[in-house]
Amino acid sequence: MERENLELVIELRHELHKHPELSNHEVWTKQHLISFLKSYTNLEIVDKGKWFYAIYRAGQDRENIAFRADFDALPIEETIVIPHASQTPGVSHKCGHDGHSASLAGLALEIDQKGADKNIFFLFQHAEETGDGALECVSFIKENNIQEIFAYHNMSGMAHNTVNVINGTAHCASKGMTIFMEGTPAHASQPEDGINPAFAIAKIIDTIDVLTSAEHNKGMVLCTVVHVKIGEKAFGVSASKGELLLTIRALYEEDLDKLQHNLEELTLSLAKQYGLKASFFYNDVFPETVNYKESSDKIRVVCKNKGINLMEMKQAFRASEDFGHYLKETKGAIFYIGNGEEYPPIHTVEYDFRDDVIETAVELFKGLIEIC
Repeated sequence: MERENLELVIELRHELHKHPELSNHEVWTKQHLISFLKSYTNLEIVDKGKWFYAIYRAGQDRENIAFRADFDALPIEETIVIPHASQTPGVSHKCGHDGHSASLAGLALEIDQKGADKNIFFLFQHAEETGDGALECVSFIKENNIQEIFAYHNMSGMAHNTVNVINGTAHCASKGMTIFMEGTPAHASQPEDGINPAFAIAKIIDTIDVLTSAEHNKGMVLCTVVHVKIGEKAFGVSASKGELLLTIRALYEEDLDKLQHNLEELTLSLAKQYGLKASFFYNDVFPETVNYKESSDKIRVVCKNKGINLMEMKQAFRASEDFGHYLKETKGAIFYIGNGEEYPPIHTVEYDFRDDVIETAVELFKGLIEIC
């Protein structure tokens, strides 16, 4: 990677870090990235509102290859002392999406200057953290006849600047599930006069271990209780309303669908038994992210050709990633570049993206363009 380009995108990364924005609110971030590309490249820019993409055109008869970066931040206070610290209270780039976007901007600089024999699409995506972004952007694949798409994520717990890859499922499917149950209130001295949802909600929680057991599922399944609210803080009133928030997660979407169905059926059965009303709400819905072996193999070839240390992942991440939406529409893969085995984990206050990861990402992306 050209030194001048690397210096430019490191500076860009630091500016993005100073001005983090939460999912679906990335107004300044998107415009700053567009302004950067307009200032330093001649690429075509397609503004889609919350997100955008840039295009390098080699010709109508050439392959269409895409690379994706996310650019939203997290609701975490910046507490570490760094020159480019967040200037937005309560918000910071603790997942490294500032680095992902800077890397893709670096690839854009290199391709704009040196050219390519394919049509290259640089997709800058909003709202990865909530799962909204890729779901809104996925139409980009068919609209532009994208034949292959790649992305990367920086990851702690992996050797510094190693590239880590896996065939098949790379990230579990997951969703946030809210179970709402409503009965009728009563005086706390006469609970029999009302209908309290506490017992039904307790039975749902007590059944989680059975529903997620290995003998009933194809792969790993988790159901995590994240919040329970039953009744109000009034000792004279028997509870009449209850909310149970669960994060349901599975290696395979079929297991996730089965778990959701079983939880809904159990809830409805208990609601009927106790005389309760029940309803369900879903948030942060992520598909399984399944790498194509053909695409993962290309990552392996580039690492070999460029002398980049490659590590084979033994299992998928439990955490979800909305890149899976794209892989339902076309082939591709996501890989991971290590921050260091002892480096602070992402989504923690001590974390900051490591700038030297940018060059590794850009060189790998360039290698993929050459062999795709």
